Amino acid sequence: MTGSAAGLFASFFLGSFFSLVTIINPPSAIPLFNALAAESDEGRAGRLARDASVYVFAILTVSLFAGGLILNVFGISYGALRIAGGLVVALLGHGMLFGRDERGTGDTGAARNTAFFPLALPGLSGPGSIAVIIGISTEIREITPLAETLVAWVATVAAIACTSLLTWLVLRSARRISHRLGPNGIEVMTRLMGFLLVCIGVQFVASGIRTFVSGI
Repeated sequence: MTGSAAGLFASFFLGSFFSLVTIINPPSAIPLFNALAAESDEGRAGRLARDASVYVFAILTVSLFAGGLILNVFGISYGALRIAGGLVVALLGHGMLFGRDERGTGDTGAARNTAFFPLALPGLSGPGSIAVIIGISTEIREITPLAETLVAWVATVAAIACTSLLTWLVLRSARRISHRLGPNGIEVMTRLMGFLLVCIGVQFVASGIRTFVSGI
């Protein structure tokens, strides 16, 4: 891998990874996970954590590759998507920052596959993370050399995989983490992530405006 390719890989990997970890914020899903696994033994709780992480990887990967097709079908420009995604992310961050997590968890009682709904969707990979990953896919599609485009795709998929692995590690240790951090520790972490989300959302809006203006 050449120096420019390595730099491109690092840029997309780190940008995607930190954006996804910030918006998914695995520790914020600990209360939901503990509620869903309250009557489960360690083995079943571990399988729930594993399945949820696999679903997160699948949802985000499909969004990465199918996002461009969806935009073309509905005639949505890349700039509009980035602006809308940035607003969604900023609003989610605002809700987390001021104690109103707007991701939603749905009706847990009616769900059969709790690893998929409500844990993976929308508890972990909700509208915000999907908007972020589609926004990243629009940036990749604007890269002209095929080799660099492939590097960017691989870097982003690797970031999704690492995010899913981190999510699994957090959920797998959810009961111990919840005991050690306590409600106040989880709340502090959630509010910090909320502030970072607002910053990421503003960055997405600014990038979308630049794309919008350059296309006029």
